[in-house]
Amino acid sequence: MQNEKIASIVSTFPCFAAIPHEQWQNTEAAVITLPARPVIEEGHIFQHASFVLSGSVRIYKISPTGKELTLYRVKRGEVCVIMMASILGETGYEAIAETEEDTELLVLPVALFKQWMDTYKDLNQFIYRLFIKRMISVTSLIEDMTFLPMDRRVAELLLRKTNPHFEAPLYVTHESLSLELGTAREVVSRVLKEFERLGWIRLGRGKISMLKRSELEKLSQVK
Repeated sequence: MQNEKIASIVSTFPCFAAIPHEQWQNTEAAVITLPARPVIEEGHIFQHASFVLSGSVRIYKISPTGKELTLYRVKRGEVCVIMMASILGETGYEAIAETEEDTELLVLPVALFKQWMDTYKDLNQFIYRLFIKRMISVTSLIEDMTFLPMDRRVAELLLRKTNPHFEAPLYVTHESLSLELGTAREVVSRVLKEFERLGWIRLGRGKISMLKRSELEKLSQVK
């Protein structure tokens, strides 16, 4: 692996900074790019640990009835903690992963990853801190699904997906929003149509325009 690529990896993942360059040169570590598509099925046994250098990976589950629920996304400088749990526990993958755009990954053979985890404290701490971060986010997701009304959840999702400083439409389908929220498309469509009736948003084919962001913000803050 070229020194420039190693430097780029370390800038994205400082937890690798202590690893000597010669160790990179003498390993099967590689950088690959995957197009947007499902990449890991449930039950998969990993031969490599993957670290996201650019792009986005959606991690989700499918219920026995076929309903999808997005658990989280893995972005630049992150790893999938369910993958890490599978590797460290030597069990099958408990989710499904799909790249949402061209995604660049650092891939390390499992044996090498475990060796570096045991040897380098910064890498070890990085992984376990991510476990804690994701545990909190997934717990929050479960609480939202259990206790929050759907109109508030939809409002919060629209706010997260749009920039308060720009008025560009959000290009998204009702179906994709429903997958994010783990509910039926019809439920999301009903809420969006009510928001439109109130004059908060305007619906178009495959897009949503924010008209009264402040009203959605008020709804998202209702206790």
